[in-house]
This record gives sequence, structure tokens and C-alpha cells, in this order.
Amino acid sequence: MRIVWMTWRDRRHPRAGGAELVNEEVAKRLARDGHEVKFIVGSFPGSTTEEKRDGFSIVRLGNRFTVYWKAYRYYKKHLRGTFDIVIDEMNTIPFFAKLYVKERNIMFVHQLCREIWFYEMPFPLSLIGYLLEPLYLRLLSFGSPVVVTVSESTKKDLLRFGFRSEKIHIISEGIEMQPLSTFDFPLSTKYSVPTILALGAIRAMKRTYDILKAFEHVRSTIPDARLILVGEPEGRYGKRVLAFAKRSMFARDIECVGKVDAAKKIELLQKSHVLAVASVKEGWGLTVTEANSQGTPAVVYDVDGLRDSVRDGETGIITKKNTPAALANSLARLLANESVYVAMQKNALAWSKEITFENSYRDFKNIVLKR
Repeated sequence: MRIVWMTWRDRRHPRAGGAELVNEEVAKRLARDGHEVKFIVGSFPGSTTEEKRDGFSIVRLGNRFTVYWKAYRYYKKHLRGTFDIVIDEMNTIPFFAKLYVKERNIMFVHQLCREIWFYEMPFPLSLIGYLLEPLYLRLLSFGSPVVVTVSESTKKDLLRFGFRSEKIHIISEGIEMQPLSTFDFPLSTKYSVPTILALGAIRAMKRTYDILKAFEHVRSTIPDARLILVGEPEGRYGKRVLAFAKRSMFARDIECVGKVDAAKKIELLQKSHVLAVASVKEGWGLTVTEANSQGTPAVVYDVDGLRDSVRDGETGIITKKNTPAALANSLARLLANESVYVAMQKNALAWSKEITFENSYRDFKNIVLKR
């Protein structure tokens, strides 16, 4: 089977995240089984135009905004009629492949943008994007296309815009890191003081500022607690967050470590007591499953994706309200109750072992390669 996969980024892109990880882990397995996969993605400073790795090929065209038009032109000139399947992956904006491809077309949607527009784009672009998204989703839903997604939350989002339930298929997520092999979690392996970890790019839609405010609330009940922020600060929001951390009354107990390598990330996930996530919206919440795999439960906001990656009261806690105060209350309750905490560690690890890329690939090929 020959597959063209249109998406905005590959894993070498500086802003690549969980979606790109899932894409390439699945593509690697497709190539392993004898299928040909060609990614059409946007370029970035210093990138090459073409690349081959892990058995699949990558063609980089244009940038974040022009890749959609350039992908259309490239398809018409080089690919039309030579492949079996075209995957249109929608990250904020689709490639509208169904309007021009002759091959079988599959949509891949990790998450819809919706309110993220107002966090990531300046006005009036944010309002324009928010108003246009339902229109192009309705357009794409005509003809009942086959859609692949990664959570029940995204499926429900798609149903609101005319996509048919029986045509939307959910695949498993997966993680790169190896889950711990034991259910024995001596608390001595954790940091000596209660440590909250925030992991991911420091940008508006991640609401890192909310985690900082929550930490200040936590300190009123757990005076020796500390916070570690991991991730690259992006734009003005990232700078504001770091500035707030420096002038906080608890600045001595807030560590901003920036981007870390894989080994350091695993160390932090293993030694921290809890992961805090306050995103506006996620497709799944890959960092939650990664933390679970290293014996660390998560406290998260009640939003799309995060309510899928956390089983409330079993593998972590979903807050009652999406506010720093509610986040702080849940963090403090978890950190103060050792028996509940250890039970959540064990449940979280057990579930993380079911969330693998082999399962992702099995689900994906059963949908996409079905004739």
C-alpha cells in the first residue's frame, strides 16, 4: 500500500509534539510491514527539503501557513494517481485533500482548535479562525468521510459538526519511554519534599501561569512543596510566566529548567510526586501517560483530552473547576494522603502499560488499510 500523509510538522520541527510522535511511530511500523509512506510537511529554519528515516520519506514544503497550498501543488504535479491513500491530518487547519485527491482519503484529527484560537492567535485572527472552523468542518463532513482520532473527546467534538459516529474511529495513543516494571513504589525514590512537575512548552494554551498560581495556593497548606517547570518558553506569554516565577514570594522553590533531554525527562517524571496539567484542550494528554508510566499520577483540568488520559480518582484527579484554586486543592489533597497517592501510582502505571504504539498501529492499520 502506498500512502501520502499530509501534516504540518514532522518530529524534527522545533515545535513538534505528541501528534508528530504518534504519526511517525505508526509510519515506522507501516514501513516495517512493507508499506510505502511519504509525509508532506512544512519546513523550518535549517531543515532539508527531503529526508528519509525509519523506512518512510519526508518532503518539506513552505512554512506553517503556506504548506497547505504547496502540498496541493506538489500532489498535482508529482503524486496524483501514484498512491493508494491520502491522509489529511488536521492540526488547526486541514489540507482539504478530499476536494482534490482521486485516491481514498482519510482524515486524521488529534483535536479541534475551538477556544485555542483565542490563546494562540492575536485578535482579529483569533476570532476569524474561531468563526471559520465550524464552516470548514461542516464542508469536510459532507460525504461522511472516514476519520481517525485519539480520544472520545475529539470524537464528540467532531459529531457536533456533522461527522457521523460510525465513521469516526479512535486509536490508542502510545509513549516512547519504557514503563517501570514494578508496582513497588517506595516514596524514598521521590524527591525529599513534595514536588509538583509542569511539563511542556510554556505557552498560552498550556496555561502554565495557572499552575504557578496553584502552586502559591498549595504552599499555604504544604509549606515545603516545590515546583519544577520544564519546557521552552514561547513568545510573550512564556516571558511573562518566567517573570512571574522570578518575582513570586516562593521563587526560591520554583525551578525553571527549560528544555531537557530524554534521560532528564524520565528522571524528573520518576522523582516528582505529581504532574500538573492545565491546558485549554488536548487531543489526549501524552505527558499524563508518560508520567503514569514512571510512577507519577497527574492532577489536570477538566478539558477535552485530559479527561480521557486521566481516570478520575483512579489514576489521577480531574479538578471540579478549571481554576488555580481548584487545581491547588486537588494537588494538596493528593499529596497529603499517602495511601490514596500510592493506590493512584499503581493504577496509573498499570494503565500506562496498555497505551502502546503497537496498539496504536494495530488500531490504525485496521481502519486505514481496510479495503
